[in-house]
Amino acid sequence: MTSARVLVILPALNESRNIARAVAGIRAKLPDADALVINDGSRDSTGQSARDAGAMVLDMPFNVGIGAAVQAGFQFAAAQDYDIVLRNDGDGQHAPEANRALMKRLAADDVDVVIGSRFIGERGDYGTPLLRRLGSGILARLLSIITRQRVTDPTSGCAAFNRRAIRLFAQAYPHDYPEPEAIVIAHQSGLRQTEIAVKMIRRRHGASSITPLRSVYYMIKVILAILINTLRRPPSVNM
Repeated sequence: MTSARVLVILPALNESRNIARAVAGIRAKLPDADALVINDGSRDSTGQSARDAGAMVLDMPFNVGIGAAVQAGFQFAAAQDYDIVLRNDGDGQHAPEANRALMKRLAADDVDVVIGSRFIGERGDYGTPLLRRLGSGILARLLSIITRQRVTDPTSGCAAFNRRAIRLFAQAYPHDYPEPEAIVIAHQSGLRQTEIAVKMIRRRHGASSITPLRSVYYMIKVILAILINTLRRPPSVNM
């Protein structure tokens, strides 16, 4: 796996105060990997800050949403023939050393997707609000039933993907509720998934846009989206 071409994709919206640190951490831990920041219509200097930090930047013409931004990253990876995609968030909340653990698990070659979970172990979660954690637990239970395997962190933005997964998500990555819906799509398409423990870091600047009320609204809508996805024909993955 040492000779594999690795791309780390970081969707970012108005993260000018966080993105440079996120890119620097990745470059320090994975000096041979390429970093691609998908600048999702930011109104600040996110794109320039990412470039100054040494990342490639894909500037979206307007705010397309995190799902479409991440899919653009997968499309770039497929077009440029990368072997592995690592996904981190542009706010710097994912500990950069987690990427090596994700790659090590992916190298075992018995899975196509490795998701980093903050809820495995005792020190991964920096303090998710109770209501959000409750909603995440409900989604995790539903996805565990659908996939017939344990899911603990259905909204994790920290994951690793091999070539099969890159090809799948380049053509069919969900836009509305990407992380939990992607678990369903991968399962229906025959991809093998697993989770490992990762550590989350409290963001230094800015705040999450997810309020308690939005958490409840999100949970209801994402459950409906997941149930609808189970009725759709899964996309095919070319070997």
